[in-house]
Amino acid sequence: MKKILVWFRKDLRIHDNPALWEAAQQGIVIPVFIWSEEEEREYATSEASHWWLHHSLLSLKKKLESKGLLFVIRLGNCLKELTTIIEQTNADAVFYGERYEPSILKRDQAICKRLTENGIEVRSFQSNLLFPPGDLLNQKNDPYKVFTSFWKRTMKETVQRPLPIPDEFAAYDQAHLSVQIDELGLLPAIRWDEKFHAYWEPGEKGAIARWQQFTEEGLSRYVEGRDSPSADSVSLLSPHLAWGDISVRSIWHAAKRLTDEETEEYMHTSVEAFLRQLIWREFAYHQLIHFPTMVHSPLREQFKGFPWLGSDEEFARWQKGLTGYPLVDAGMRELWETGAMHNRVRMVVASFLVKHLLISWTEGSTWFKETLVDYDVANNAMGWQWVAGTGIDAAPYFRIFNPILQSKKFDADGEYIRKWLPELASLSSKYLHEPWKAPADKLLEAGIELGTTYPLPIIDHSLARHRALEAFAKVKNNS
Repeated sequence: MKKILVWFRKDLRIHDNPALWEAAQQGIVIPVFIWSEEEEREYATSEASHWWLHHSLLSLKKKLESKGLLFVIRLGNCLKELTTIIEQTNADAVFYGERYEPSILKRDQAICKRLTENGIEVRSFQSNLLFPPGDLLNQKNDPYKVFTSFWKRTMKETVQRPLPIPDEFAAYDQAHLSVQIDELGLLPAIRWDEKFHAYWEPGEKGAIARWQQFTEEGLSRYVEGRDSPSADSVSLLSPHLAWGDISVRSIWHAAKRLTDEETEEYMHTSVEAFLRQLIWREFAYHQLIHFPTMVHSPLREQFKGFPWLGSDEEFARWQKGLTGYPLVDAGMRELWETGAMHNRVRMVVASFLVKHLLISWTEGSTWFKETLVDYDVANNAMGWQWVAGTGIDAAPYFRIFNPILQSKKFDADGEYIRKWLPELASLSSKYLHEPWKAPADKLLEAGIELGTTYPLPIIDHSLARHRALEAFAKVKNNS
């Protein structure tokens, strides 16, 4: 009977896992995970997502064992470890889910070539996206550069139906030399990550529970509540999708079924808005395949000479949530505490860094990489380039989020700000969004001493806006 290594990567689940499904139909399944920090260079400093990976692997190991499968965990060069396991088990094939990060894609091609030359069957499967990135091209056979056009095209495509969990597995019954998950060194030396347990349950079980909760409590209110950081109207599935705890195809078809079952127009509108977010994720990978330099370089050439002026001190204040703008600071405090941030607030804090402080988007992107549990190479790069105005389909640079107006519009009663900035909790909503405008008696009454218990604004909004537009004008004139 054929022995097949199922190489888990960013598909840490047993439902709708094409590599696992095909292996179970054809022979003996040997589940494998290999961690190589050197090869995972796009994730090398991503401590928060490493925390997620550690606990998602623990969940997957438990799940596989419940099906009678021993999970082989290895540490080191992936080609070397795969070759060793093949020799130890006399395996005939390696099945795996595809990945698209630039260095990983190159590495996988080399591994596939070498194993095939050695007589090993190698098969890859699309497992973490709705469509193969790079396959969807416009009428000129070029990559789509506008999201709306990409969205319309995807609506004409068929999303493959998810595969079920195999009814039974033929397991390899000999013990393998496998390291413990703890030995992978995924958890940070300074355990700043332990607080994440209060907010997240990594793994397939947690992902399915999160999806069920969202469909029951949040999806119907998605359109009206998705921009409110204090509303419980978003899915919180992004970290689960990042490591493949849950199948995006399963989510897509489950959401579509809801529209078939519901007759209310508001539900159809909410589901469509949610599906657009899934396609936005697809668009990020579509860009990554066609423009792999997007991770570290602006896609609009003119921005390569942009006059960034921000200081290290200003960057540190942004990181710590000490800019003096409550919505920005609340977002950065939420990020540090939970490893995540509401999407509306992400746009505001990113815009503030790039356009108020004139600090390069790459600095912000790196900080997000280090602190987000849902860090994803494609999504992170595209999101920052969109805000910075440097991407192929980006907000224009002169669109500068006003953090005060954004705060008043999307957190009018201050529930979000009060949660993450307890030093401002006693200030009335009238002054909460601009505490520097509060009368002295109101500040005293709320126990606030500006410049001491809460900082004064790091920069005046009008001044910052004017300065940013001047910098953009110089770049535009020089291009």
